[in-house]
Amino acid sequence: MFSALGRFVVRRPWWIILAWVVAAGAVISLAPKLTSSSDEASFLPEHYESIRASDVQERDFPQQRNVGAVIVFQRSDGGRLTAADSADVVRVSKELAARKIEDVQAVTPGEVSPNKRVQTSVVAMPKVTNPEDTGQQDAVEQLRKDLKAQLKGSGLDAGITGGAAQALDERDASERAGVLVGVGTIVIIVVLLLVIFRSPIIALLPVVLIGLISPMATGLIASANKAFDMKADSSIQELLTVVLFGVGTDYILFLLFRYREALRAGEDPKGAMVHAVERVGEAIASAAGAVIVAFAALTLSTLGMLRSMGPALAIAVFLTLLAGLTLVPAVVSLLGTRVFWPSTSYRSEPHGTGFARLGASIARKPAVWAVVSGLFMGALALGALGYKANFDLAGSSLPEDKESIVWQDNLEKGFPAGSTDPTSVYLTSTGDGPLPEGQPAAFRAALKAVQGVGSVTAPRLSEDGTTAAYSVVLADPPASDKALATVKDRLRPGAHDAAPPGTKALVGGVTAVYVDINKAVDRDYSVVFPVAALAIMVILGLLLRSLVAPWYLMLSVALGFGATLGATSLLFQQLGDQPGLMFMLPVIMYLFVVALGTDYNILMVSRLREESREGRDPHDAAGTAVRHSGPTIGSAGVILAGTFATLMLAGNSTLSQMGFSLSFGIVIAAFVMALLFTPALTALIGHAAWWPGHGDEAPASAAGRRGRGRTESRR
Repeated sequence: MFSALGRFVVRRPWWIILAWVVAAGAVISLAPKLTSSSDEASFLPEHYESIRASDVQERDFPQQRNVGAVIVFQRSDGGRLTAADSADVVRVSKELAARKIEDVQAVTPGEVSPNKRVQTSVVAMPKVTNPEDTGQQDAVEQLRKDLKAQLKGSGLDAGITGGAAQALDERDASERAGVLVGVGTIVIIVVLLLVIFRSPIIALLPVVLIGLISPMATGLIASANKAFDMKADSSIQELLTVVLFGVGTDYILFLLFRYREALRAGEDPKGAMVHAVERVGEAIASAAGAVIVAFAALTLSTLGMLRSMGPALAIAVFLTLLAGLTLVPAVVSLLGTRVFWPSTSYRSEPHGTGFARLGASIARKPAVWAVVSGLFMGALALGALGYKANFDLAGSSLPEDKESIVWQDNLEKGFPAGSTDPTSVYLTSTGDGPLPEGQPAAFRAALKAVQGVGSVTAPRLSEDGTTAAYSVVLADPPASDKALATVKDRLRPGAHDAAPPGTKALVGGVTAVYVDINKAVDRDYSVVFPVAALAIMVILGLLLRSLVAPWYLMLSVALGFGATLGATSLLFQQLGDQPGLMFMLPVIMYLFVVALGTDYNILMVSRLREESREGRDPHDAAGTAVRHSGPTIGSAGVILAGTFATLMLAGNSTLSQMGFSLSFGIVIAAFVMALLFTPALTALIGHAAWWPGHGDEAPASAAGRRGRGRTESRR
């Protein structure tokens, strides 16, 4: 099939290119645009308690204002606040409110702290229902400018902290990072391809082709949204670009290395491209299939964001697969050997390369390489036992001199850390009548007695008296491990137990949402990962016609994933000072390390099978496969790892964690898993690796051709 596809593309390259250009124009011009989501509840299903609490708030307290930010005041000389200082706080708050800044609903001065060190004003803002809405951040930026002017001559210092303020500081810190990563990705791909092939044409090929594919992928995803009621939004755009560059560059390299190998074997340029598509096409299609099912498995996720992300990324990879098997061969077949210009190294294979020596060593001592590489990954995987999820993505990743962090620390001089984002607790009657008199006050006393709770406001009753609302300030920052433990282990159970007969208690707010997300993510790990692994094993089984090989190939992938998570945990938690790793990091690692790492395994084992079919014994086949596929896998791994490593230049600990884990994971997948563990283990298992089929035996027709060729050569 792939041989026929290769011949079709090589004979009609201009038609293939024209079809892609026309299709791109049609998709880009006719498809709807990706829009931002406005369904905030779609992140978590409705049965989670934090979402049900939010529904109660919207139903019974529609006028309740959301705390967007907190202004913290203190004396410039560090002394205790006086009555005159408090009067200035009230004055400044009123003047800020009078400016009618968009998204600022109210600026309400609060009480002085018990120790007279700080006083706050709460900035009420509308709830964010659009993930791309920067209105609150813009409002904080304006408030900060106006606040400085209002404080002149007052003897007070003040700053703004809270969720919206941290989001603004994070946005400012990441703007430079976004430019740096975007430029760095292109530069690394171009420079490394120049070093590998010494050709500017090849260096620019992925940039040009993916530049065509990217808007097509966006358009197709938007069309799928409309046709199948998918929920993907514009927030996936950056991830989409990384996936397209990563997968697209891999497939281009797989083809170009095999094309160059065929040229060195004496094929003419067009025949060499047909040969490349024939030999690599099945591996690319299988690799893409593994990535697609891995992404599609995210539809089983509880989290709305992942549920919409999976099919969208699967569409992008499928489009990249089509381009890799048609558009890339068409362009290269038109250019012929000029694609390598000005280099002429494609004409002859260098001798004594590192991959040739590595292959020879694996062929001689496969047991040593299998044990050493397996133990290396297993030892690193032990570090994953110390993994902790961190939900404080803004606070833990921002530099300590950012205003929101500085004034969060100042706030804690006089108030509990949770003052910036209180937890909401609702006591609701389950009958038709209102709550009995005295119940709300008694319930408040029970909440105040919970360990980890700093304060509880007096209950506010709904208009019909059926619901009482309490604002609970936790003793720890809202996204910290301690705050999550307070809500999960003490506040929720305590509120449920303290609810009188005929009532029910619900705990909501940001901290409660994080608790529920943590629970949802744990559930997803137990469902999505096994389903994806099973689907990938089915693809491997169909590709290799084997029931044995898929098991140890997935074992290698699991070891690679564990090693990556373990190394990241050791670096950032044990050796570094991070309280934990970004809570979504294992899922992101799954998307890239597992899915893309499987690509390298498939390429290697496909070449192993090919060499075995040429009549080589298992050891020799493994050595030859490493010799020929090593440069391809190594180059693809270096480029992809280098691309992800640019995230570490952002100066943001969250992006640094992501950059290190993805780049390290790709290095493990390429240089340990695919180049060492898989070929060494396949050599050790031998013919049994292909049971119950005979995937390592040449088809009868091919064996006959080889036999006739040998007879003719003897004559």
